[in-house]
Amino acid sequence: MGFFLEVLIGGLLAGVLYSLVALGFVLIFKASGVFNFAQGAMVLTAALALVRALELTQEKWHWPFGLALVAAFLFAGAVMAVIAWTTERLVLRKLVNQEGIILFMATIGVTFFLEGLAQGVFGADVYPLNIGLPKEPLFILESLFDGGILVNELDIWAAVIAGLLVAGLALFFQWTRIGRALRAVADDHAAAQSVGIPLNQIWFIVWLVAGLVALVAGAVWGSKLGVQFSLSLLALKALPVLVLGGFTSVPGAIVGGLIIGAGEKLSEVFLGPAMGGGIEIWFAYVVALLFLLVRPQGLFGERIIERV
Repeated sequence: MGFFLEVLIGGLLAGVLYSLVALGFVLIFKASGVFNFAQGAMVLTAALALVRALELTQEKWHWPFGLALVAAFLFAGAVMAVIAWTTERLVLRKLVNQEGIILFMATIGVTFFLEGLAQGVFGADVYPLNIGLPKEPLFILESLFDGGILVNELDIWAAVIAGLLVAGLALFFQWTRIGRALRAVADDHAAAQSVGIPLNQIWFIVWLVAGLVALVAGAVWGSKLGVQFSLSLLALKALPVLVLGGFTSVPGAIVGGLIIGAGEKLSEVFLGPAMGGGIEIWFAYVVALLFLLVRPQGLFGERIIERV
C-alpha cells in the first residue's frame, strides 16, 4: 500500500507541473478564443531569460542572491511583456475577426520564431537553474508506512504555486472588470468592440498574463530539469490535460493535470512490466482520444451549442 501511495503522490505532483503549462493555454483560449500553440515556446523563452539574467547578476556582477533573483524575474517578466505587445501589435491586430484556424496557424509561426530568437539571444545550452526552491527528497507518513513515502520538496512547492495561481486567476476572471471584458471578447470579438471594449488592449493583457504564467512554469520546470530546448515540447504534454479539463476552465487545467500525471505513473509502474514499458509516453494521448469520444468539451468546459 505504501508503494502504491508513493507512486500515486508522485504522479499527482508531476501532474501539477503539467497543469502549470496548461494554464497558459486556458488563459488565452478563454479570453480570446485563440488556441496558442506558442505557449511551450513562451515557457522556454521565459526560462532562458530568467536563467541568463540570474547568471549575469550573480556571476559577473556578484549581486546577493535575493536581489539577483528579483532582478532576474523582473527582467524575464519584461521580456514576456515585450513578446505580448509584439504579438498583439504585429500578429493578432492584423487578424481580428478571422477564423480560429487562421489564428491558430499564426501562433504556430510565433512558436518557431520565439524558439529561434530565444536560443539565438540567450543560447541553446542546458542551464541549471536555482531559484531557491528546495530539491531534497522528503519522507512523509513514516508513522504509517515502514520507511515512509518518498516525495520531492520541489514538487510540493510546485503544487502550492499552482494552487495559488488557480485561485488568483479564478478570482481575476470572475470578479474584476478586466476579467469580465476578457470573457466578453472570447464570446464575440465584434460584439465586444461594439460595446466599447478595446480588443487590442484586452488581447495584450491576456497574452501578458499568459506570459507571466509561462514564466512561473519555466522557473519550476527549469529548476527540476534544467533550462533546455525540450521545455518547448511541454506544450504537447499539456494538450491531453486541456482535453480532459476543458479549454475554458482554469480549475479544469489542474484537475486534468492530476488525472494525467497520476494515470501515467500508475500505468507505467503497474502495467509497464507486462506491456513492455513505454506506457508513460503515450498514455495521456490515448486517454485524451477516448475522452473526446465521450465528452469533447472536457470535464469543466462549456458545452458548445449551435443553433440553426
